[in-house]
Amino acid sequence: MTERSVPRTIAILDQRPVGLALPQSVFQPNAQVKPTGLLVDARGRPLRDLRISVTDRCNFRCSYCMPKETFGKDYPYLPHTSLLTFEEITRLAQQFVRHGVQKIRLTGGEPLLRKNIEVLVAQLAALRTPDAKPLDLTLTTNGALLARKAPALKSAGLQRVTVSLDGLDDAVFRRMNDVDFPVADVLAGLHAARAAGLGPIKVNMVVKRGINDHEILPMARYFKGSGMVLRFIEYMDVGATNGWRMDEVLPSREVVQLIHSQLPLVPLDPAVPGETAERWGYAGSNGQYDPAAGEIGVISSVTQAFCGDCNRARLSTEGQLYLCLFASQGYDLKALLRSSASEADLSAALAHLWSARSDRYSELRGTLAPDQNASAQRRVEMSYIGG
Repeated sequence: MTERSVPRTIAILDQRPVGLALPQSVFQPNAQVKPTGLLVDARGRPLRDLRISVTDRCNFRCSYCMPKETFGKDYPYLPHTSLLTFEEITRLAQQFVRHGVQKIRLTGGEPLLRKNIEVLVAQLAALRTPDAKPLDLTLTTNGALLARKAPALKSAGLQRVTVSLDGLDDAVFRRMNDVDFPVADVLAGLHAARAAGLGPIKVNMVVKRGINDHEILPMARYFKGSGMVLRFIEYMDVGATNGWRMDEVLPSREVVQLIHSQLPLVPLDPAVPGETAERWGYAGSNGQYDPAAGEIGVISSVTQAFCGDCNRARLSTEGQLYLCLFASQGYDLKALLRSSASEADLSAALAHLWSARSDRYSELRGTLAPDQNASAQRRVEMSYIGG
């Protein structure tokens, strides 16, 4: 490149924060470090997991993510030219993989709204880690389009899916998605995904006290023995548009206690390092874990911070790199991609940004003064970078 400065991205609304230009030090000769497959941040956490948002659009209006009051019919979504192309996403993903990423999750908005998403899946499925292993390639969806899309996604190389489902009671579910979408269609999507061979399937339920917490036991009973893993997620203070309040958070320990009182549980070890979910298996008549009955997970994103081994980076729809789900700023990689940047330039940028990372918002949440928490009004929205 003849000019190494990267212009700022202009934010349309506060919900899409301005991306920071990359530091000039990224492009110095001594920054051109050859990837080794092990890139650690300032706290010794390796880069292993990449979340990629492929669209800022969604066909649901869940109150905890894209409330209708903010994301109404006049909301200015990003124009198509602002989105990273599939080729740009794959080019960046290749560099992340060279630095140690082993898992890629496609998110949104609702990723199945992105036209020809199967093409991107096929491109990412072709990537290999430095030791020639395929990636763990997955996708998170609200399930509305899954029945139609599941076979093509599997054929393209997708391995598994995670489906958001906040209750089985149709009235509760329609109220939470706020577009009157029936729960039966999401369940049909789950069954189609299983029939297509996408698995293991995970089902995520965001629990809001007083809203859908009465659905915890019905969900646990329905998915026990189904071969699908049900996970309960504490309602999070992501972004500034969901009206988050601590008194609406139902701590995971209460979820486990409730289920255990009716369906005995036993603790299970983490499946992988850095796993966000605490695993609990259903106990058989002998009091031991019964694999046929399956397991649940709880993600204690508010009451039990998991910053200590967080190994996730997030790439927004328009190419901003976020190093924390609760970040207020991203770094503009799209401008670098659309310049004359070499593969070495991209690699150096990622290495520089991750190695300097020290984010641990969840660990600090309870210690921040009110004026420090006020910065949440600039925090990136979940709908912009996925969960």
